[in-house]
Amino acid sequence: QVQLVESGGGLVQAGGSLRLSCAASVRTFSSYTMGWFRQAPGKEREFVAAISRSGALKYYADSVKGRFTISRENAKNTVYLQMNSLKPEDTAVYYCAADQTPITSATRNPGSWGQGAQVTVSS
Repeated sequence: QVQLVESGGGLVQAGGSLRLSCAASVRTFSSYTMGWFRQAPGKEREFVAAISRSGALKYYADSVKGRFTISRENAKNTVYLQMNSLKPEDTAVYYCAADQTPITSATRNPGSWGQGAQVTVSS
């Protein structure tokens, strides 16, 4: 089990930017695929982005492609989600996830979840 702690959420106006960070407490961070998911009120949790162990491969949901960027720094045990051109429909609790198998849009139960970070985009 990996302990994940998100930070960087907040309130922003539409068109603005935020960067989420997720710090992992594990010695072998580079052996984990990392991902971001989000859950809006009254909706199911949905996939946002994922990144491979080395950071070479990145995957995005269609709804965020071109606006969000996932990255990682293995030396700091941290994964990031840079969110630009934010829209009110991006409002949700954002969750970091870790797994030793690939995280994809079909992933429902990764090995570890963070506690979540609230992102609110006002119109």
